[in-house]
Parts: sequence; C-alpha cells; structure tokens
Amino acid sequence: MNASPVSTPPPGEGELAGPLIRDLPPDKSRGSWAMALTIVTEALLFVSFFFAYFYVGRLEQYWPTHPPKLKLALILLAILLTSSLTIYAAEHLVKKGAHLAARALLISTILLGAAFVVVQVFEYLDHLKELTPRSNAYGSLFYVITSLHGLHVAAGLLMLIFVACLPELDPPDSPHRPLHNAALYWHFVDVVWVFVVGLLYVLPHWSRLP
Repeated sequence: MNASPVSTPPPGEGELAGPLIRDLPPDKSRGSWAMALTIVTEALLFVSFFFAYFYVGRLEQYWPTHPPKLKLALILLAILLTSSLTIYAAEHLVKKGAHLAARALLISTILLGAAFVVVQVFEYLDHLKELTPRSNAYGSLFYVITSLHGLHVAAGLLMLIFVACLPELDPPDSPHRPLHNAALYWHFVDVVWVFVVGLLYVLPHWSRLP
C-alpha cells in the first residue's frame, strides 16, 4: 500500500479572507480589561468573607466584647486615601507629558504603601493583646480579612515598583498601559480598606451603642 504524499497548500490558500491576527493593530484596552476582570474576581473573594463576617456577627457569643481600636485603623485609612490621590495625580501628569513629576508622585505612592504596611504591623501587635486568630470565629475572620487585604497591598506595591522601574510609565503604543492598570489595582485595594474599616472596626463600636 503506497502512501500518497500530502501536499501543503500555498500561503494564503485555505485561510479566511481578511487580515491575520498578527497584522491587526494592538488593542490598547486589552490590559485594562484583564485588570478589571482580575479586580472583579478579587472583589468577590472579599464579598464572600464579608458575608461570613456578617453571619458570625448575628451570633452574639462570637461578637467582640471589646471592639477594635479605631486610631491606627483610621490612620491607615488616611494613608491609603492619600496614596490614591497621588497615583491619580501621577496618571493625570503623564497625560500632560510631565513624566518626571508623575514618576515622583508614583514613588510617593509607593512610600505611602510601605508606610501602610509598617503601621499595620504595629496595629496588629497592639490588637493581638486583646484578640488572636484562635480567640473565636470573629477573631479568625478579622485576621483572615485584614491579612488578605495586606497581601493585596503587597501585590499592589510590587506592581507600582515594577512600573516605577520602566523607562516609560505609560507607553503610548503599549496595549498593557502599566501605570493605568497598576493604578486601577491600587484604587481597588484602597476601596476594600474603606469597607474593612467600616465593617470590622467601626461597626462593632456602633453595634454596642445603647
């Protein structure tokens, strides 16, 4: 039995009409859409833990008799909100062509994020005197949610540091838009902390009011 040779069609034959994928112009919103989907996924993770927190909160034996202190939590909130303003200003300056000033604000955002991590360590050390992850279900959820947010802060800082090391913060022809996408993630981290402070720090104080 003789095997007939397989002929290879000439280039272009058998292909769909129209330009090839490699010939299409780059989609500049592709990276932003990917970051948006990542943020939605991470947000749902926090929503799940917040739901568990409210479920536990309905059981009085698991609710803290001594609500967490607000001072350091509010300081942390102020740090992150300020960092959102600096990264927003950095994006605005890049659009205006002030790249040096934008890079300075980006570095300021990184320093504020590092300050958040340092202050949170002190906040943890103070909080552990009254509540530990093994105290009860509330304690477990408190540390899971806050430490999960801390991991997101660390991830956001790595993104910002990576962008700060690039020759250009937001190359005009790049589909990834590094500064914009890292800023989106950082804003998400800041918004999550607003909910963390409101639900885990402020709410226990409010629920104990007469």
